[in-house]
Amino acid sequence: MEEKNTGIGAAPLSEAARFPQIRPCGDSSLTVVFGNSISPEINDRVYGLMQALQENPPEGLVEMVPSFASLLICFDRRRTSRERMRARVLELAGRISSDVREKKKTVWDIPVCYSSRFAPDLKSVAELCHLSEEEVVARHSSGLYRIYMLGFLPGFVYLGGMDQSIACPRLPTPRKKIPQGAVGIGGSQTGIYPLESPGGWRLIGSTPVRMYDPSRAEPVLCRPGDFIRFIPVSTFDYYDIARDVSRGTWQPETEEA
Repeated sequence: MEEKNTGIGAAPLSEAARFPQIRPCGDSSLTVVFGNSISPEINDRVYGLMQALQENPPEGLVEMVPSFASLLICFDRRRTSRERMRARVLELAGRISSDVREKKKTVWDIPVCYSSRFAPDLKSVAELCHLSEEEVVARHSSGLYRIYMLGFLPGFVYLGGMDQSIACPRLPTPRKKIPQGAVGIGGSQTGIYPLESPGGWRLIGSTPVRMYDPSRAEPVLCRPGDFIRFIPVSTFDYYDIARDVSRGTWQPETEEA
């Protein structure tokens, strides 16, 4: 899927985004497709429709699963039909105005340590991109990254807006264990592993911030549509922040965009 226009602003809504395709998906779900590229305007339409359905739930609605450019809608066939659900979705989709894209977004400052002990793949990324390790860090930490969706793991953020000069293919063989907080590059995207897990992205740093913590009132730190800014920190600062996170005294810095 091609990434386009990943900044805070967005281009005028395309015809495809304004009039989505609705496709059957199994016998009790529909997929609403707004486009085939990664862009803020399309992603805003996805979450705009999801919000409209949450605020005005049609009879039989069971679950919704958003992604970059589509929304999966699951329904109970005993309470509604595909035709009725489709009609309701089309009605609500037509009401979503462009001001969906104009709502304020939160920018989260996420501290990242790019020290070699946390960055086993920084050297290979630099070599593949024909850059110094310092330049890779500079370019990675200078971006403003939009959260397009959550997936793979609870709190795993799929981020758009990375400098394409540091895009790298995934590892030929995925690692069996990646530590919580690892920051990686996979293709043209970057992301944070919220839990220890297998994975194939190239690791260039780590954050002490817990992107997912089931003990919090809001277990997932950030929401789709928000933005992340990576703030480079020293190894000393990393462990200092990690202690505060463990004590529950650390608070992320945020601003409205």
